[in-house]
Amino acid sequence: MTSVSLIDGASPVTADAIVVATVSTGTGVALADGAAGVDAALDGALLPALRAVEATGRADEAVKIPTLGKIATPLVVAAGLGPGAPGTLDPEAVRRAVGTALRGLESAGRVAVAIGDGTDPDLVAAVTEGALLGAYRFTKYKSGAKPNALRRVDIAVSEPAQASARAAVRRSRIIAEAVNNTRDLVNTPANDLNPVTFAGYAREQGEAAGLAVEVLDERALKRGRYGGILAVGGGSHTPPRLVRLSYAPARARAHVALVGKGITFDTGGLDLKNTGMGDMKSDMAGAAAVIESIIAAARLKLPVAVTATVPMAENAVSGASYRPSDIIVMHDGRTVEVDNTDAEGRLILADAILRACEDSPDCLIDTATLTGGQVVALGHGTAGVMGTDAFRDRVVALGSAAGESLWPMPLERRLRTRLDSPVADIVNLPTDRSASMLVAGTFLKDFVPEGLDWVHIDIAGPAFLKSASGYNGEGGSGVIVRTILACLADLAGG
Repeated sequence: MTSVSLIDGASPVTADAIVVATVSTGTGVALADGAAGVDAALDGALLPALRAVEATGRADEAVKIPTLGKIATPLVVAAGLGPGAPGTLDPEAVRRAVGTALRGLESAGRVAVAIGDGTDPDLVAAVTEGALLGAYRFTKYKSGAKPNALRRVDIAVSEPAQASARAAVRRSRIIAEAVNNTRDLVNTPANDLNPVTFAGYAREQGEAAGLAVEVLDERALKRGRYGGILAVGGGSHTPPRLVRLSYAPARARAHVALVGKGITFDTGGLDLKNTGMGDMKSDMAGAAAVIESIIAAARLKLPVAVTATVPMAENAVSGASYRPSDIIVMHDGRTVEVDNTDAEGRLILADAILRACEDSPDCLIDTATLTGGQVVALGHGTAGVMGTDAFRDRVVALGSAAGESLWPMPLERRLRTRLDSPVADIVNLPTDRSASMLVAGTFLKDFVPEGLDWVHIDIAGPAFLKSASGYNGEGGSGVIVRTILACLADLAGG
């Protein structure tokens, strides 16, 4: 496990590599704050060397410069922040730059980072998160894979004993571990991660974190009339589950309900997917983010009560699969006509939302890899956020400040009429497929009590990435954990 330490930036650094930052200016590359000491130790040769190899300082650039024995550390990695002044250090740009540098260091066991002077806890947090997220590797299924070489990250600061900086490291380490655990779950194939094993993981990790855990099996789901979860999971030989995790600190300042979609694999059901099925092991990314977020909240000892309600099912094809035109009875007795079995996520989420709201929470956050419409509208880098307007905008602002890209989307009243069914209370997917992300959000809104602050975050695009950039490699990104934890901290009072 990689450790993170604060070291005195005025003292010589001994490591396998040292990371500094650069910026791109109107006249070329320039060294950012924190690099002056390294440049001085190299007798002013760092910037000329970077110019000689045509470094630009652009974002996601990492240029390696050997020190040729001039200092004890053999390698300098200059990570680009993008356009800006040398003294301007945006936390997310720093996070991405450090992550890019660490992704390119496969064999380094100890890395030092000299960016800024270490007096700003937000920058210390960004360096910590960028390093730990960038160092992530998923090698569980590679025969003979070597363990991650990185054992220690040293952050050069002016005052290593500063309490705020040390607290930033501790908090950021917990957050980064939650993101990386989410990535592990998303990257795990469905032959190992199914509703039963996923629920087992949630129970084991939840109890280890001191959470109260309840797991409803298929018999309990039938007694509770969770028709959406049962219908979606009915075609698989692995039965569905509903997991409930509760964190209840003393003197909690609010009660937050979390709901995450846990489709461990999505074939599309009888409306079989014709493209992209291989990525559908990631269709439980919302559930993974919710589980790891509540565990992190307990580790951070946030003074806010949190209950996670996580439906888990495999949408498979068999003689027991639910069918288009089936009518499902949901947890509250309402009926849903099934137009398309590949619109399954909203069915299990609706049941879970109904159960979560029985606890009378102060607010509700649900997240899911829900629609292809999200990818069409916003691509793979930005999540779509819907819900009650003021709470939606608050979540977007908090998530953006935490370094995740979110965009507010409208839920217009007129969309509800498109979900009218001639034979049931509501249909899961209308014939008109336009505005599909918003229509899915409107479906979920129908199951949220009037007046409750609620937000739905569609992470279909950013949850599973096809290319590496910044602190993200290919595969599971662990997206939305940082947003959820930022919201919980805000609701807890800071």
